Amino acid sequence: MARDLGFPIYVVSGGKGIAGHTMVHSLIIQYPDSKLPVRVVPDVQSVERIEEVVQMVKQEGGILCHTMVNATLRHNLIRVCEENEVYHVDFMGQLADFLENRLGIQSVNVPGLYRRINSQYFDRIEAMEFTLNHDDGLNHQRLEKAEIVLTGVSRSGKTPLSIYMSMFGWKVANVPLVKGIDPPEELGRVDPGRVFGLSISPSHLIAQRAKRLEQMGKHENSVYVDRNKVYDELRYARFIFEKHGFTIINVTNKPIETTANEIIGIISDRYGHKTS
Repeated sequence: MARDLGFPIYVVSGGKGIAGHTMVHSLIIQYPDSKLPVRVVPDVQSVERIEEVVQMVKQEGGILCHTMVNATLRHNLIRVCEENEVYHVDFMGQLADFLENRLGIQSVNVPGLYRRINSQYFDRIEAMEFTLNHDDGLNHQRLEKAEIVLTGVSRSGKTPLSIYMSMFGWKVANVPLVKGIDPPEELGRVDPGRVFGLSISPSHLIAQRAKRLEQMGKHENSVYVDRNKVYDELRYARFIFEKHGFTIINVTNKPIETTANEIIGIISDRYGHKTS
């Protein structure tokens, strides 16, 4: 059982803190029996903010790790930590000082430069994380943050399509429609131009569901594959699509790539292409 050691580890950065957060977690994962909270403090770019952060860490009895690439801010942070007796770990200073003093090269002192140069990669990772966190109706309270929302009945292909589009940097959420259960209110408040209702033929849907049941080792589930029930579900889904003015996309026998290209094309025409 993990022990809660109480004090937090603060990762302080002039940028977003991604590098420091990764370094801290790559270490504390080696101590699975100890529960250590890690809190990122990004965009620390003034002496005033440094003093605020150090006081916060001191009050909570935490330790401070930092990845400050701006030499002036880094030296100020170290000074304030030492004045307040806050234990600190400098991830960048020694190497930066070596590069500048021994090799005679100068830093451009731009926080977040790595993130900016590699923005396309990080945007894709962020989009994939968002999509996984908003799969199958999860976190529907934040649907408005999605760039694309998919909705439809069970086994209409929402999840694989969502994940595929997220690999191109799109933040995708998907919401299941179940007859007899009202969809979340947030679905009706999303810009309908960003919502796509997945339409599928009854026979294809039944085949997909039967295959899923077989994979799960369940050979009988009359409600799930009953033709009349399936027709009712699809009628209900189309009612929701039309009620809210969602764009209807027929996915019957279409490869994921084809459907994704169709949806991305529509979204790009309506709201502009991805810039990254």
